[in-house]
Amino acid sequence: MTDTTPAPVADPIEAASAPPSGGREALLRAEEIVAGYLPGVNILNGCSIEVGKGELVGIIGPNGAGKSTLLKALFGLVPVRSGRVTLGGQDITGLRANRLVARGVGFVPQTNNVFPSLSVEENMRMGVFLRPRAFAERWAFIADLFPTLYDRRAQRAGAMSGGERQMVAMARALMMNPSVLLLDEPSAGLSPVRQDETFLRTRMINKSGVSVIMVEQNARRCLQICDRAYVLDQGKDAYTGTGRQLQADPKVVSLYLGTLAESATP
Repeated sequence: MTDTTPAPVADPIEAASAPPSGGREALLRAEEIVAGYLPGVNILNGCSIEVGKGELVGIIGPNGAGKSTLLKALFGLVPVRSGRVTLGGQDITGLRANRLVARGVGFVPQTNNVFPSLSVEENMRMGVFLRPRAFAERWAFIADLFPTLYDRRAQRAGAMSGGERQMVAMARALMMNPSVLLLDEPSAGLSPVRQDETFLRTRMINKSGVSVIMVEQNARRCLQICDRAYVLDQGKDAYTGTGRQLQADPKVVSLYLGTLAESATP
């Protein structure tokens, strides 16, 4: 089906200058995580991050820094060789993805994130498969947040545009009413208008009470909307601070964001 490009979306809410999460109770915490795909080859080399209740935390950094690997390690898709992951103070290190979903952790991968042969509504039913009786209540919440998806609930997900499929994937992850949502490169491959819409939806999801950890290649846009952010480099958290602090940090700008003039460009 031909994609209908929406009118430009208003700029997402600019991040508050919230203090690093010492001011909030940590909901999900990763401590000194060492992880990788192949035996003896580590992608993460002692990475530590946390997200507080109600926070939107961004993860930025160069290609190969371990950003997506970190999310997969948090979600039990990459083996953690050492270190610890806790959720609400309880150790969840190495738990399988289905058990993490049941505990309130949602994950939206960058690719292959919808069931293309199923309709939008059928994708939503798959999202709540552990609690099918909650479908009506959660679908009503999703319809409020993503009215376009409700209007097109009978459409096959595979026939939708990339931006629309991203909405389906995010909405499906929300069907289980997660306390924390992990987003892997949600704006990748989208047009500028669709990117704006995705960032706005992410902030709306966060404002609804869901803590969010978002990996993003669009570093400047990520820093504009997040409460705090981490810069990963060589599998470690190299810098952390509020979005505003990192945008103004000369080292971060020089190494990861380009020139100060470019960084100041909206």
